[in-house]
Amino acid sequence: MVPEEKLPDAETAPETPAEETPATPEDTIERLRAELAAEADKRLRALAETENLKKRLIKEKEDFQKYATESLVSELIPVLDHLDLALAHGRGNEACKDFVVGVDMTRKAFIDILARHGVTEFGAVGEAFDPETHEAIGVASVAGLAEDAVAQVVQRGYMLRGRLLRPAKVMVNKAQ
Repeated sequence: MVPEEKLPDAETAPETPAEETPATPEDTIERLRAELAAEADKRLRALAETENLKKRLIKEKEDFQKYATESLVSELIPVLDHLDLALAHGRGNEACKDFVVGVDMTRKAFIDILARHGVTEFGAVGEAFDPETHEAIGVASVAGLAEDAVAQVVQRGYMLRGRLLRPAKVMVNKAQ
C-alpha cells in the first residue's frame, strides 16, 4: 500500500502575496523596455551635455585668442594719446615742422600695427553721439552741426574686434 500524500487543506496552506506572483513574460518585457528606455535617455543626456561642454570650451578658446591682446593694447593706448598731444602742440610751430612729420609717421605706423591686430579708433567731429561708445564731458555749440552730434573730440576711443576698450571723450553739440 502506498501511503497517501497529504494535501494541504485550504486553512493550513501558506498564502502567496499578490506581489510575489510570478511575473508574466509580458510584464517582464515591459519592465525591461522601460529600463532600456531610461538608460537610453540617460545616455542621450550625457552625450548632449558632452557636446554642450565641447562647444562652450571651443567658444571660450576662440574668445581667449580673439581678446588675448586686450590688456597689452589697453596699456599702449596712452602712448597714442601722447603722440596725439605732441602732434597737436607741434603743428602750430614752424620750428617743429620736421619733428611733427616724424611723430605723425610714428603714429601712423603704430595705428597700422594695431589695426592688423583688430584695434580700431573712433571719435570724429560730426558723428552722431552714441552713449555706448562716447563719454560726454560737456556741451558745445557749433553752427552747421546736427543736434547731439560730436562737436569736439577731446580723446579718441578704441575698440578691439568690436569690444570697447575705451570710450571716446567728446563735447556734444547743443543748439543755443
